Amino acid sequence: MSRAFSYIDRFETSNAAANSKIGEVSKRSGIGVEALRFYEKNGLLERPNRTHSGYRTYSDDVLDRLAFIKQAQLLGFSLFEIKQLINQKRKGESPCLEAREIIRRRLDELNEKIAQLVKHRDEVSEALVEWDDKGRADGHVCGLIEESNIRTGANNKKIDHIARAPMNKTKRPQRSLRCGQKV
Repeated sequence: MSRAFSYIDRFETSNAAANSKIGEVSKRSGIGVEALRFYEKNGLLERPNRTHSGYRTYSDDVLDRLAFIKQAQLLGFSLFEIKQLINQKRKGESPCLEAREIIRRRLDELNEKIAQLVKHRDEVSEALVEWDDKGRADGHVCGLIEESNIRTGANNKKIDHIARAPMNKTKRPQRSLRCGQKV
């Protein structure tokens, strides 16, 4: 069993565990009922058996699948990617090669994101040193912010200066009328 659900007591002696209803699976796995239904609807879980009254009943194997899904999510796999891996396994193929390639790409993405964050941190640090030297600066709201030279946000989007158009101070915003109010 995966570490993702190490808190699940897999050695329950209850026969009810062999045919658990969705609420019981939710409690044992820590995954919400709606998420379980979503996983089923999207092919991440096998369709469970149903009782005569329509209740879903799951075998204990569902806990292993849920642990796999959560562990894969912790590693950065999307639900779509997880479904692809599950489908490969259903076909009798090993999805391990594909999993390694996905993680290799994810690691490259993480390294790039870290580099971007380091660059942003350096820009913010430089701005703070400048601000400490300057003290205060007049501006629309805060001149320190308005005069800063930071051009890349934490999300690595370039920020261009907004052309400041003069505001028309003579035009007043129109009031909306309330129900029953006359013009």
